[in-house]
Amino acid sequence: MTIPPTNPVPRAAAGQLSAPSAWNVANALTVLRLVLVPLFVWLLLRDAGASDGNRLLATAAFVVAIVTDRFDGDIARRWNMVTNFGKIADPIADKALTGAAFIGLSILGDLPWWVTIVVMVREWGVTALRFWVIRHGVMPASRGGKLKTVLQAIALGLYLLPWHSVAVVHWTAIVFMAAAVIVTIITGLDYVGRALRLRAAAKRPLP
Repeated sequence: MTIPPTNPVPRAAAGQLSAPSAWNVANALTVLRLVLVPLFVWLLLRDAGASDGNRLLATAAFVVAIVTDRFDGDIARRWNMVTNFGKIADPIADKALTGAAFIGLSILGDLPWWVTIVVMVREWGVTALRFWVIRHGVMPASRGGKLKTVLQAIALGLYLLPWHSVAVVHWTAIVFMAAAVIVTIITGLDYVGRALRLRAAAKRPLP
C-alpha cells in the first residue's frame, strides 16, 4: 500500500513559489526598447537630420520606446513578472535610449554638447553609485528621479521634431530641457547624499 506524502503542496501553490520565467511580456517590451535604439539612431542621423520624414519616424520610434518604458515595469510588478534579466536590462535600455537621443541631437548641432555631457555624467554616475552601495542596500528611484525622466522625455521629443526651429516649439523645447537639466543635477546630488548616508548607516556598529 502506498502512503501519501504528508502535507502535499498543491500544484497552484508550488507554481506561485517558482521564479517567474524571463520569457514574459514585460521583458519583451524591454527588449523591444533595446531593438528600437539603433533604428532610432539611424533614422535621426540619416541625411544629417535634414529629412523631415526621417525626423518624424525617429520621433515616433522614440515615443514608442518611451511608452514601453512606462508599461514594462508596471506589468512586471502587477503580474509577478519581475526577473533578474528585467532588473538589469530595463535601466540599460532606458539609458541607451535617452543617451542616444542626447548624443544624436548634439552630433546634429541641435543641442549643446555641455547639456549632453552633464546629463550623461549624472546618469552613469548614479548607476555607478547604485553598484557602489548595493551590498548595503538598494536606492530606489525617487520622485525627483521620475520627474527628471518625464522632463527629459518631453524635451527630447520636442527637439527631435523636424519643426523644432519654429519659435513656439523651439522655446518650449528650451524651457523643458532647462527644467530637465536642473532637476537632473539636483536629483544627482540627492543620490550622492543618499548613497553616502546608506554606506554610513551600514558601517555604523549595532547597539
